[in-house]
Amino acid sequence: MRQEAFGSAQSAASEPARSAHDALREQRRTSILHVDMDAFFVSVELRSRPDLRGKPVIVGFPAERSVVLSASYEARATGVKSAMPMAIAMRMCPGAVIIHPRHKLYYEVSAQLMEIFASITDLVEPLSVDEAFLDVGGAIRRLGSPLDIGHLIRRRVRSELGITASVGIAGTKFVAKIASTRCKPDGILQIDAQDTIPYLHSLPVSALWGVGGKTAEVLARLGIRTVADVAATPVASLKKVLGASGEHVHRLSMGIDPRPVTPTRLEKSIGAEETFATDSADDALLHRELLRLSHRTAARLRSSGMLARTVALKLRYADFSTVTRSRTVHTPVDSAQLIYQVAVQLLESLGPRSMSVRLVGVRAEQLEPAGQASMQLSLDRRDDNWRAAEQALDRVAERFGSKTLLPARLLDPRKTPDVE
Repeated sequence: MRQEAFGSAQSAASEPARSAHDALREQRRTSILHVDMDAFFVSVELRSRPDLRGKPVIVGFPAERSVVLSASYEARATGVKSAMPMAIAMRMCPGAVIIHPRHKLYYEVSAQLMEIFASITDLVEPLSVDEAFLDVGGAIRRLGSPLDIGHLIRRRVRSELGITASVGIAGTKFVAKIASTRCKPDGILQIDAQDTIPYLHSLPVSALWGVGGKTAEVLARLGIRTVADVAATPVASLKKVLGASGEHVHRLSMGIDPRPVTPTRLEKSIGAEETFATDSADDALLHRELLRLSHRTAARLRSSGMLARTVALKLRYADFSTVTRSRTVHTPVDSAQLIYQVAVQLLESLGPRSMSVRLVGVRAEQLEPAGQASMQLSLDRRDDNWRAAEQALDRVAERFGSKTLLPARLLDPRKTPDVE
């Protein structure tokens, strides 16, 4: 475990000259945590494969068009990164152990992680399945300083989930995110409010949100290579080269980020997509994959306790052009068969395709909790029959695995696509 501090990063309560009230107020100036799991998918897999610890491991499908979903730090040391094509990753790290992803397991662990966060504070803002912002200002009297709370979270994540987390602590979300990134893996770093600007100004310009590789190149041509350089550059000059984002970047360089931690938000959408090993114009294959993706999406809806009011279709053609179509349904759905029916209608609405298809995706949107949705009784009993059958599939999958029982149409001898 790595623990770092910048400037006076230790708790203000340790200064005996200050009153308890002043110490509490000072601690609340630095009460935003960014908690991020280390190589989350890999870490979850290594719980059952401890023999792979310390070795290069990649989670993904070993197919030409699949991408890296997660990589151990040993694999990252060879240049492997998330979202990199698997073909490239395997060339860069030929000795890596490839593990097929188990998304249902990852979501289960994620739910347990969020429960830990919720036991600390009500102000939790998830960013993805493995990271979140927490405002712990209201938990200081109960649990100690933000630094104490950060250590508590890391201990609980390790003991209860068997994985490691890195924690950044600061007065703003932006700086907390930088701190967690800078102390990875398995570390904790606190940046006190009074030390924020000196710390930021010691970093390269790429540390700022919104400054990617191309933007950094543009700024470098102007002699702007560090956050301190950005802060010293007039806003008008930055806006000339960066447009409207110039002002935003300048504010960040001064540590200005007034956004509060927003409590848990519902997922905006749930979906799945597949990239074919070979571009396909086969309607039967497209329909079969739409059914497969509809089942995957519906299972996630039901496990999340959500219903969808809109179903969306995504197609990416051989030339990488992408089209999407969506349709809002009269009654919220969580049934694969109903999602599939809409997806097929959307596919047919596109008319004849001018070229073969590289990727197909199904997404459920406009989500709402099942308990709050205004359900209408269907006149077609088949809808209820499909839902009951799929709920039975959920129970079988939970006990025996997701591939134990499948719709007959999905039992095809040909090779299925690989997850992107």
